[in-house]
Amino acid sequence: MSVVFFAIAAILVISGGIGVVAARNIVYAALSLLVAMVGTAGVFLIGLAEFLALVQLLIYGGAVVIVILFSLMLTRIQDFEFLKANRQWPIALIVAMSLLGLLGIPILIEDSTTTTMGSTNISELGLSLFSDWAIPFELASLVLLIALIGAVVVVRRDNGEDK
Repeated sequence: MSVVFFAIAAILVISGGIGVVAARNIVYAALSLLVAMVGTAGVFLIGLAEFLALVQLLIYGGAVVIVILFSLMLTRIQDFEFLKANRQWPIALIVAMSLLGLLGIPILIEDSTTTTMGSTNISELGLSLFSDWAIPFELASLVLLIALIGAVVVVRRDNGEDK
C-alpha cells in the first residue's frame, strides 16, 4: 500500500517539477512548484517524518510560494519565452543528463550498512523549542518581522506613497 502512495507522491513531484520548468506563465510555474512541494511532503509522510512533512507544507508549500506570487505581482514580470527561442537548451539538456547520471552512481553502488533513527515526537520538539531554545526562536521571529516591515517600506516608497 505504501508503494502506491509513494508512486502518487513521486508522480506529483515529477509532474510539478516539469511544470515549473516548462510553464510559459510564471504564475503557473509557481503553482507547479506548490504541487511539487505537496508531493515532497507526501514522501516525507511515507517515511514517517511527520514534522518534516508539516514544515515542507507550511514553509515551502505555503510561505515560499506565496512570497513568489507576491513578488511577481509587485514586479509585474512578463511571461518568459518558450524553449524554442533559446538556442542553448541542447547544451543544458546534455549537462543536466550528465549530472543526473553522476547522481545516479551511488544508487548503483550497493551499500549494506543501514542506520536507524530514533523516533522524535513533535510535542517534544515543541517543548524543546519553546523552553530550551526560546530566545533564539524569538530572535528569529524578530528578524523576520523586521524584514517584513522593510519590504513594506520599500514597496510603499517605490509606489510614491511616501508621506
